[in-house]
Amino acid sequence: MVLARPNILSEADGDCVGIERIRGGSPVLFVCEHASSTLPERFGDLGLSREALSSHIAWDPGALAVARILSDALDATLIYQRFSRLIYDCNRPPSSPGAMPETSEIYAIPGNKDLTAEERLARTEALYVPFHDAVRGLIRDRRARGQDSIIVTMHSFTPVYHGRERAVELGILHDKDSRLADGMLKAAAEAPLFRTERNEPYGPEDGVTHTLILHGLSNGIRNVMIEVRNDLIANDAGQRVMADYLKGLLQQSLDAQ
Repeated sequence: MVLARPNILSEADGDCVGIERIRGGSPVLFVCEHASSTLPERFGDLGLSREALSSHIAWDPGALAVARILSDALDATLIYQRFSRLIYDCNRPPSSPGAMPETSEIYAIPGNKDLTAEERLARTEALYVPFHDAVRGLIRDRRARGQDSIIVTMHSFTPVYHGRERAVELGILHDKDSRLADGMLKAAAEAPLFRTERNEPYGPEDGVTHTLILHGLSNGIRNVMIEVRNDLIANDAGQRVMADYLKGLLQQSLDAQ
């Protein structure tokens, strides 16, 4: 007997994928997997407090705002996930415990505890599969038009994690393909506005390069993951300063290749 899986998104929830500047002229394709803290209505609050649901465990504060500024400035396509990573973290494969975490930093997540195989599959099919299918579709359509693609994923991180302060302000992350990251790090060293480090505060060993591998390395496409400390992009002014700085790093790296 085949069990019927619940449709976890209602008509009111809408599509899980957001796309802006779909015909952008830049080769850069911005991807924001943790853009939103919104939960599909059927999940309520997952048993979490309002404080937890607005914190970094639910989304990457400021990441989408910075990505939008960059998208406008570069005329670049932006694709993002419209629902919280607490339901499904689209930067993790379905086999990863972190895809639907039972705990995140200091928080237990009651609504994710003891999920059945059918429940996990329902979330995967509703959120992960369409999101990454949409990224593939954008790359395929751009290739058909003779347009190159360069994957840039945008994230933010909390300044204090498990009680420890993080001194790094900007992380430039990569997996086996460091071409774009190398250029950005060189440019950052020449104009050190922020404390910038390679593969910090996370790296490939933490499983954070899934999207880069899936769409960048597998296609021979240049790629990079950007991590910004979220206290630096907590308001419009900070977001614009960071976006302008990142724009310069990206352009210098691309011009040098």
